[in-house]
Amino acid sequence: MLKISRSGVESFIKCKRCFVLQYKHKVRPPGLPFTLNIAIDNLCKNEFDYYRELEQPHPIFIEHGIDAIPFQHPDLDTWRNNFKGIRYVNEEHGYNFGGAIDDVWIKPSGELIISDTKATSVNEFKWEDRSQYEYAKGYERQIEMYQWLFRRNGFDVADEGYLIYYNGLKNEPMFDQKLEFELHLIKLDCDDSWVEQTILEAVNLLSSDIFPEASSNCDNCNYLRARWNASKQ
Repeated sequence: MLKISRSGVESFIKCKRCFVLQYKHKVRPPGLPFTLNIAIDNLCKNEFDYYRELEQPHPIFIEHGIDAIPFQHPDLDTWRNNFKGIRYVNEEHGYNFGGAIDDVWIKPSGELIISDTKATSVNEFKWEDRSQYEYAKGYERQIEMYQWLFRRNGFDVADEGYLIYYNGLKNEPMFDQKLEFELHLIKLDCDDSWVEQTILEAVNLLSSDIFPEASSNCDNCNYLRARWNASKQ
């Protein structure tokens, strides 16, 4: 049974060679400890958990007209655990797929809304300017994969998803050991119809002897290629 993560499928989409190196040969660049981003994620979860216990909408729901409250479920902590997450096992095709969510909300109809928390620091935050970039498209795919997982686990899931974006204000006159943020809520109209086929393609690639060509858009492969070319001079 192949255990594959949401980030693994994203790697498959971006560069199939790096995906094969990661899963078949355990070769991948070392990750960076984004401790400040993790702190923001934790604080955001704590805040939503406060309203979850009250069974009340977060103020941002009221501000943006979202008829929902944070979803309570006994498996929530498991779903949010990076080493566990929400998972779906397909015995027929031999894979165990999953990922760790940030939060999930519930409408009065029983539909679930998947959300994810992001952080950045720019002088002027405009999602319409950022949405054209590949990393932003990856954020949408991330939510779509989570939606697919919840549907495969028997939940009724709304097509809409949300990014909770915290923009750190870096031009304040005084720091005073406090980092101020702007809060932006980005609504995404999602479509998870591509997810299952992409997982199957990734699983089939790992089951084959194919070693794919490097993607021309892969930063890792382009760096290695440039380094190799420079070292031959």
